[in-house]
Amino acid sequence: MNYNWDWGILIESPYLDWILSGLAWTLLVASAAWVIAFMVGSIVGILRTVENRVLRTLATAYVELFRGIPLLVQLFLWFYVFPIVAPGPIGNWLIHDMPAPEYWTAVFALGLYTASRVAEQVRSGINSLSTDLGNAGLAIGLTPMQTYLHVRLPLAYRIIIPPLTTEFLTIFKNSSLALTIGLLELTAQAHRIESYTFHGFEAFTVATVLYLVITLIVVLFMRMIERRTELGGTAGGGGR
Repeated sequence: MNYNWDWGILIESPYLDWILSGLAWTLLVASAAWVIAFMVGSIVGILRTVENRVLRTLATAYVELFRGIPLLVQLFLWFYVFPIVAPGPIGNWLIHDMPAPEYWTAVFALGLYTASRVAEQVRSGINSLSTDLGNAGLAIGLTPMQTYLHVRLPLAYRIIIPPLTTEFLTIFKNSSLALTIGLLELTAQAHRIESYTFHGFEAFTVATVLYLVITLIVVLFMRMIERRTELGGTAGGGGR
């Protein structure tokens, strides 16, 4: 294959700006979606472990629903279908007045999808703790909610740091699917450069390197946190 390599084109205007803009959108989507995933996933994960059967059933239904539908399908449903079937004023706002609809759709779709996975990690972390810890919290006068907030969750989070790191990296990489609804994130910008210059190898190589660098930074940072928060062997015990 006689391919004319030209790496210098990537530092020319406007292509360098496109790459930087795409990286910025990728980081914004991943960060905002992770906030949603962590918060919603923590709540759903807690509800998966409570005594109330109705709450457990609702939380389980959420997990199975969002985890069972492919993320790409969910993106399309939120972006193309939901604004049409939503009640009149809401639908009109989503279609005509919502700022940056591609961005917010990607954030909520990624966040709610990943929340179902985070919920399972939180549930597993809580269930891996000794039941004596919860009983001790109740014995000193804490309410069940206070026991979760001050005893179970802090310990559970320390246990599940590695899988939570994996989930964040997954949400970071899954942000590339947002190109299918028109968001010009990093992968979309690489494809855009390829369309304008026919130098796709260079564009996608740079995109790949940027994905790898961000991933490596996150992994090293989370490993440092994991070492600082590592638990001894006294917290485990399994079961609710």
